[in-house]
Amino acid sequence: MSTELPSPASASTPDWPVLSMRERRVLGVLVEKAKTTPDIYPLSVNALVSGCNQKSNRDPHLNLSDSEVEDTLVSLQQQGLVLKITGGRVERWRHHLYETWHLGKAELAILAELLLRGPQTEGELRTRASRMEDIADLDTLRDLLRPLAERRLVVYLTPEGRRGTVLTHGFHSPKELEHQRAAHKGETLHLATEGVSVPAPSPVSARPTDPGMEARLAAVEGELAELRRQVLDLQKQIQKRTTDDTDSTDKKEQGSSSGG
Repeated sequence: MSTELPSPASASTPDWPVLSMRERRVLGVLVEKAKTTPDIYPLSVNALVSGCNQKSNRDPHLNLSDSEVEDTLVSLQQQGLVLKITGGRVERWRHHLYETWHLGKAELAILAELLLRGPQTEGELRTRASRMEDIADLDTLRDLLRPLAERRLVVYLTPEGRRGTVLTHGFHSPKELEHQRAAHKGETLHLATEGVSVPAPSPVSARPTDPGMEARLAAVEGELAELRRQVLDLQKQIQKRTTDDTDSTDKKEQGSSSGG
């Protein structure tokens, strides 16, 4: 776990600025690496680029250049969200979110996961954020989410109090947030990449009475989400390979025709 020290909480509730996709990704990576690989933190631009473009624990997958990350860092620095560390052979960067957003360690881990992946269920969020800070169960997560929601740092996209409740961070533009709400509207929960759905649980039966069962269900939700993502990635790879093979065959046939 990280040795970062959070600042005291603030009672104020500011209006949060809209952050671009690049800004969210850079901030999420800085928090993640500070907690999971503190030996290389603060991060160089090269390390940030690698972290922004890595395939695991990211949604969507990006392919940012050095210059794009550098421009994003300048923008975040102007907003007081990151700091440049000089004096070494390479300039390095650290986030300034404890001081700016007034959060605890687990709260910042939750926001980092939302910045890195966007909307997700409570179960997915608990499993994923626990790789940075221990969150024992869903009740603990919900206790952490409550003040974040009151401060509008997190936004619920579906009704609270149900297993499978979906939430996101509070840095979307109004248009993005409207799109996210529409995407998660309805009374069904999709359990596969396409075509399979089941009715959403009623509020009465939403939460198991056995705490151990609740923890296991949360873990299964996180694993299922990761499997869905892997299936989608595999489908994209197969589609790309098929397209490349088709293009290659067409070029060979054209070359053969020209030679004949």
